[in-house]
Amino acid sequence: MGTLNGFRALETSCGALLRELQHVWTEIGESDADRDKMLMELERECLQVYRRKVDEASNTKARLHQSVTAKEAELAVLRASLGELTPHSPGDKRPKSLKEQLASVTPLLDDLRVKKEERIKQFADVKLQIEKINGEISGYNHVADTDPSNVEEHDLSLRKLNEYHTQLRALQKEKSDRLHKVLEYVNEVHSLCGVLGLEFGKTVSEVHPSLHETGIGQSTNISNDTLEGLSLAVMKLKAEKRCRTQKLKDIVKSLFELWSLMDTSEEERRRFGKVACVLGSPEEEVSHSGILSPEMIEQTEAEVGRLTKLKASRMKELVLKRRLDLEEVCRRAHIEPDMSTAPDKSSAMIDSGLVDPSELLSKIEAQIASAKEESLNRKEILDRIDKWLAACEEENWLEDYNQDENRYSAQRGVHLNLKRAERARITVTKLPSIIDNLMHRTFSWEEEKNMPFLYDGVRLVAILEEYKLRRQQKEEEKRRYRDQKKLQDLLLTEKEAMYGSKPSPKRNSSFNRKTSNGYRANGNGNGSMTPTPRRGSVGSATPELLTPRSHSGRHNGYFKESRRLSTAPLNFVAISKEDTMSYASVSIYGSEQGSPPRG
Repeated sequence: MGTLNGFRALETSCGALLRELQHVWTEIGESDADRDKMLMELERECLQVYRRKVDEASNTKARLHQSVTAKEAELAVLRASLGELTPHSPGDKRPKSLKEQLASVTPLLDDLRVKKEERIKQFADVKLQIEKINGEISGYNHVADTDPSNVEEHDLSLRKLNEYHTQLRALQKEKSDRLHKVLEYVNEVHSLCGVLGLEFGKTVSEVHPSLHETGIGQSTNISNDTLEGLSLAVMKLKAEKRCRTQKLKDIVKSLFELWSLMDTSEEERRRFGKVACVLGSPEEEVSHSGILSPEMIEQTEAEVGRLTKLKASRMKELVLKRRLDLEEVCRRAHIEPDMSTAPDKSSAMIDSGLVDPSELLSKIEAQIASAKEESLNRKEILDRIDKWLAACEEENWLEDYNQDENRYSAQRGVHLNLKRAERARITVTKLPSIIDNLMHRTFSWEEEKNMPFLYDGVRLVAILEEYKLRRQQKEEEKRRYRDQKKLQDLLLTEKEAMYGSKPSPKRNSSFNRKTSNGYRANGNGNGSMTPTPRRGSVGSATPELLTPRSHSGRHNGYFKESRRLSTAPLNFVAISKEDTMSYASVSIYGSEQGSPPRG
């Protein structure tokens, strides 16, 4: 509408000028030909001006169309590269002018260009990190900075960027795992170097310098070569640790043997207390710093060498000492030691030079080991023997207790003795079964070992059989004593009837003196006396129970030179010298208490 009005205004102004020109020509007197000619020129000039303007407008249109087309094409490319969809505006379907199209495309294009630059930087940063981590994994750490212009621009979509981020996260995880593994190896190397006394920095630097010193901009190398190098270093250090540990254990074992032989003081042993713990520890627990260092091993070897030289100068003393140890082991096991290495004989052989002290010491060591092994084989039977001897001790105590006139008096501790007496009676009743079980086990042992079981040089079965026989004789003697006591009571009754009263105390005193001198009534009714052996007599006709003296010696804290079984009695049938009660008083006591004296 505005353009049409413009043309109309132009026609009005041109017509007015043309009429004015006609009026001027009329006044001038121009001819019609001249007028037509000038009008033709004027029309031609107007056409030229219009043509020029039309051409200029056409050129402008062409440029605008080209610009719009180019920007739309670039917009399409950017959208395709960035992975963005083309927006649709169905509400506006009217055709737009070129300038309007250009005005609408230009801001969109500018926004996409900015977004593209940012996306390119993101791609460049991700690819740089990927290349850097790949370089660290491959061992090539010098990665050039990625130029954003080198980024492929045909695909800058978020999908592609996410793919790069996924790849980057995978590489970062692999890097973290590798770095963790490298640190584990390095810590293990550090621990092993500390135990072995080696220089940690030098050891890991041989694998890769970055493991010990990391410069500016230099990271810890995590390549496959580094991991393999660290693994190989750990294997070598473990092998060296295993070798040194075994070597030190052998040295410490010898050191312990020398300490035992030489009676080394605790103060001297304390100097090597750190290495002494290696002997009983597994290889994994040997972790003290410097414990396997060459210096520590050399010091221990030097101590072993010093003690070995000292051992050679004190060999005779050591031989006699180990012989005493052998005798102690044999004493505890109640076996006879080998007399080929007796102290007098060993001393004589060493002084005469007939035997090497080291060989003699080795022989004694072998005998000690054999005695300990035999002691383990005999342990079960020895425990049964101790049980039997304990029962015998209880029987002796019970007999002494039964002869105590004051056992029921109101004294302090009487109730404890009563309880013990009850337990002792139960134990004594079990003595026959204890003996039978011990004999049965001894026969089984002898059949299994095909050899007799000796107790301090005497066959145990013979001891037990003798004990059973003496015990039967003791019971028979007790039975005779009871019959004798009944007869004595009958005699006393007859004397009371004859004299009309009990025997005078003077007669009882005379009777006491006779019985205390070792005589007692023989039970034949004529009042004659038979000699009674004293308590300490051995080998007499009086029955005595045969038990090992070593048992009572163990309780008294006294050991004699002889290791043989003693035939000293534990129980006695006859009235001993130290018994002060006469038979008259015994009879009265027996009639009151109803129990025989100790037999």
